[in-house]
Amino acid sequence: MLRFIRLPALLAALALACFLAQPALADNAFEISSVHVEASGPSGAEARARAIAGGRPIAWQILFRRLTRAQDWARFPTLDNTQLQKIIVSYLPLNERRSTTRYVAEVTYTFNPEAVARLLQSTGIPYAAAPSKRILLIPMAPGFARSSLWTMAFASPRFALSYVPFAVPYGDAQDMTALQGLSFDTAKWDDIAPVAARIRASEAVLVKAEVAGNKLAITLKRLGAGEMPVKSGFEVPLIQGAPSTYPAAADAAVRAIEDMWKTQKAVDYSQKGKLTADVRIDSLAQFAALENTLAGVPNVSSVTVAAMDIGQAQISITYMGSTEQLRDALAQAGVTLVNRGGTWQLSQGAASQP
Repeated sequence: MLRFIRLPALLAALALACFLAQPALADNAFEISSVHVEASGPSGAEARARAIAGGRPIAWQILFRRLTRAQDWARFPTLDNTQLQKIIVSYLPLNERRSTTRYVAEVTYTFNPEAVARLLQSTGIPYAAAPSKRILLIPMAPGFARSSLWTMAFASPRFALSYVPFAVPYGDAQDMTALQGLSFDTAKWDDIAPVAARIRASEAVLVKAEVAGNKLAITLKRLGAGEMPVKSGFEVPLIQGAPSTYPAAADAAVRAIEDMWKTQKAVDYSQKGKLTADVRIDSLAQFAALENTLAGVPNVSSVTVAAMDIGQAQISITYMGSTEQLRDALAQAGVTLVNRGGTWQLSQGAASQP
């Protein structure tokens, strides 16, 4: 006997399966896409130039809010067109529509990370570069269910460009075995580490939703290997019950996760430090490449060679922010900084076992 499945349910299941199988990834954090521009002018070329120039401050404001905490948005540095051209390395117009006096397009602006870092540093505004790896996001209501409406609320394509890239558990037998009986209040990193390892995530956020009167209470719990849990929460007004409220609550949760990540990672330029690290030298070319990489890390202010011998060197790094922030920034640049027995060691690539 044939069994028929209702089309909406089937499509929803397929959408969720695709999302779980292909975790969401963020685009280049310094690339702002789909900025709508339009302008008029005495000629088509002049209209195009005006439209492209008019989109630059819009893209800059979007990038600023992407990189900084909400509490710092009021300190937004307004730049003129000349200043904006210095920090934008390229632009790509799409869907162009033009006439002899009118120009309309959707433009992607790409910013220079180092130029943006110098600008924010000069204004003293803390900022955080986008994480290079996705985090694990576990929706709970009160437990995790792969087919729940709360889980599916995070499967929207709009989250593919989230500043903090995330993935929901696959929801297969292996994940369900690890997550069965998971309690939001008592969950520790070791409880979800096997699930996080499958997507190579080193941190996770549990997002619990529960009805509280006429509101939906959302609580976030961030977990990381060797780190203390961090909690935060907020409420969303109910819209005809919890299921109807889930999409808006998911939007708010993703924004809260982004701000949580920025608050933790934002570099405080008033905080400065210095450390000396040992480096193994395989060749002068390799050492020069390492120096160039260090010079491009935003919160590294200076690098000097303290000593050098055959096969090894000792370098001094002056940096802004905390040591943990320096280590994270170096890791995103492909450089590992570890402390072994009170001695800092620096190397390109993943850390080796002592």
